[in-house]
Amino acid sequence: MRVLSRRMLSWGLLGTALAVASVLGASRPAGAVEVGQPAPAFKLPSTNGVDISLSEFRGKKWVLLEFYGADFAPV
Repeated sequence: MRVLSRRMLSWGLLGTALAVASVLGASRPAGAVEVGQPAPAFKLPSTNGVDISLSEFRGKKWVLLEFYGADFAPV
């Protein structure tokens, strides 16, 4: 019983440490982009696992960005 409570305490401490690190580890606050302003540079993985950067689409007339949850769960 003592081993089980130590494991639970360890997992609880690890979860708390990860939560605190994710809150404090933010590099910079996200800001809104106003209409007419250029989008900030970023790179994200595509659905097939290859990284795509916004700069790859420079010079195209229109670029549609669609963000969705990876689990496809109904909202």
